[in-house]
Amino acid sequence: MTGSKGHVTIIGAGIVGVSCAAFLQREGFGVTVVDRLEPGLGTSFGNAGSVSPSAILPVAMPGVMKKIPGWLMDPLGPLTVRWSYLPWIAPWLARFISHATREECVRVATAMRSLMETVFDDYGDILTDDGFNQLIRRNGCLYIYESRQELQAAKWSLDLRRNLGAEMIEVGGDEIRQFEPALNKRFDIGIFAPENGSTVDPYLLVNSIADQVKKNGGKFVTAEVKDVTLGPDGPVALETTEGQLPVDRLVLAAGAWSSPLARKLGAKVPLETQRGYHVTFPNPQIGVNRTVMWNTRSVFINPMDCGLRIAGTVELAGLKAAPNYARADKLTEIAREMFPELDTTEQSKWMGHRPCLPDSLPVIDRSPRFSNTVFAFGHQHVGICSGGPTGRHVAALMAGKTPKIDLSPFSVSRF
Repeated sequence: MTGSKGHVTIIGAGIVGVSCAAFLQREGFGVTVVDRLEPGLGTSFGNAGSVSPSAILPVAMPGVMKKIPGWLMDPLGPLTVRWSYLPWIAPWLARFISHATREECVRVATAMRSLMETVFDDYGDILTDDGFNQLIRRNGCLYIYESRQELQAAKWSLDLRRNLGAEMIEVGGDEIRQFEPALNKRFDIGIFAPENGSTVDPYLLVNSIADQVKKNGGKFVTAEVKDVTLGPDGPVALETTEGQLPVDRLVLAAGAWSSPLARKLGAKVPLETQRGYHVTFPNPQIGVNRTVMWNTRSVFINPMDCGLRIAGTVELAGLKAAPNYARADKLTEIAREMFPELDTTEQSKWMGHRPCLPDSLPVIDRSPRFSNTVFAFGHQHVGICSGGPTGRHVAALMAGKTPKIDLSPFSVSRF
C-alpha cells in the first residue's frame, strides 16, 4: 500500500529493516520489505539479546594491537582468523587497528551513546504495550571480573561511559551472589549497569515489529535481491529471485550483505563480517536473572524464553566460509566456567554475520548519489541495541525532517 507520502522499499528484514519499516509507516509512507529470509531469521536471530544503551564502546579499543597475538594463540580467546582469509581481511584489519586510539574511542562512544540512549522509548513506540512488556526486560546487566586488577584495567573505558551518562556501579562478591547465585564464586568484583536490559527472544522481537508493520498495511516479500536497476534519479526497480520489484524510494538495511548494493547505489564502503557464534541451552537447570558479561572473554550470557544463551567472540572468515562449530564448543566451555552447575547436555549452535565497519559506527545516511535512497547498515555487535533508534532516524531522513541527533558521525562520506 502507498502511504500519504509515497512508498518505500526496504532491503533487509532484520531488526534494523523492520524498525525502519515501522517508523516509516508512522511518517506516512507505505512500505515493502524484501529479504531472502523471513523476518528475523538472519543475523538478528542469533543476537545475544542485550538491549543496552551503555554498550557504546568500539570493537577496536585502545591497546588492541598488543592483545591480538595472545588472542590468536588462545583457543578460548575473543578473536580468531581463518588464515586462508587473511590476504583478503588484512587491509580491513589494518584500518580497524588504526581506529584503536583513545581519541577514536571517545568519538565513537559519544556518537553511539547519542544513538542508543533512547532505545527503550523507540521500541516502545513501534511495539504494542503487551509486546514490549513480554519481550523486553529492564533489569540491568552485570559485568564480571576475576580480580581488582582486571577491573582497574577497564577503568578508563568505564569512566568514559560514566562521563557520557551511563550508570556503572561497582559491586562486590556479596552483591554479585545476590544478583546471580549460580555464578562461579571466583568472580568477586563486578559492575552493575541498571539502565540496561535485554530481550527474551530477538527473533520474536523482530517478528512482533514485523507483525505490526503488516497490520498497518506493509508488505513482506521473500526474495534475494540480485541487482538494482537505476534511472536518472535513482533506483527504479530491484532485480530479485522472484522477479522485478518496482521501487519509488529505497532503504538499504541488508547488514553484512549491503556492500555490493551500496556500491551500485553510489558508495564504496569497507564493510566486513565479524562472524559470531552462540550456544543455547534449553534446559540449563540453573537460574540466571539478567544478562551477564564476562569482560575478559568478551561473551554475554542471557536468559531467554528458549533457554540460556551464550554468545560472543569474533571470527574473521568472510561471508562464504562454512561455520566452524568448534568455536561454539569453546563457548560451552566458557559457560561452564561462569556457571559450574550449568547443564549443557542439550544445546543448539548457531553462527551469524555481524556487519562491521572499521570504526565500529554504522552508516545512517542518504546515498551520496541518489536522494531517494537511505543507507542503514553496519551495526556490528549492537543491532538489537540500535535497531529501533536507527529506524526512527531513517524515517526522519526519508521524510525530509531533521533527525533528533547529529548523524554526521554515521555519514557514508567518512569513507
